[in-house]
Amino acid sequence: MLEEYDIDNLNPRPNPYAKELKKQITIKIAPTVIEYFKNESSETGIPYQTLINLYLVDCVNEKKKLNLTWK
Repeated sequence: MLEEYDIDNLNPRPNPYAKELKKQITIKIAPTVIEYFKNESSETGIPYQTLINLYLVDCVNEKKKLNLTWK
């Protein structure tokens, strides 16, 4: 391994995953929803925030629409 690297000659290229980088936000979520995903997390071994993101990505990909009815 070299002691020093010439950064200018490394031929940098754009990150192909840059469009998929996550953005940190603040969102209010009901405690029951958080608890649900935390329970799913303990069963699957996947962090609960990742599970929430995966579910939301699925909604986007499937173009799911909310079905709201008010009583």
